[in-house]
Amino acid sequence: MNPWIWVAIGGLFEASWAVTLNMSDCFTEPVWTLATIIINFVSISFLYKGLREGTPVGGSYAVWTGCGSMCSVFFGIVLFGDMISPLSWVFLALLIIGVLMMQGSEGSESHEK
Repeated sequence: MNPWIWVAIGGLFEASWAVTLNMSDCFTEPVWTLATIIINFVSISFLYKGLREGTPVGGSYAVWTGCGSMCSVFFGIVLFGDMISPLSWVFLALLIIGVLMMQGSEGSESHEK
């Protein structure tokens, strides 16, 4: 399996972590607080798996946080009714393009451990 898949999955969990953090109500809701801690650990574990399989640190972190950012926006819209401006959609599209270009440009240069 392509190691970038692990990084992207970690980014999805990073967005889930942001959602559960919001639902934990500043860590006052025990169930959501526990979910936040667990999902954060899972997210970092997927990032680590991608790194162990040879993705570069800088590119991996950029893709991981970029995927997390994009998914957080979408989760916010779907789950919490967040609204974003048309200009924000443009910047979100640029973020998506940047993540894809970052992954593509460094995918062929991954190093062996």
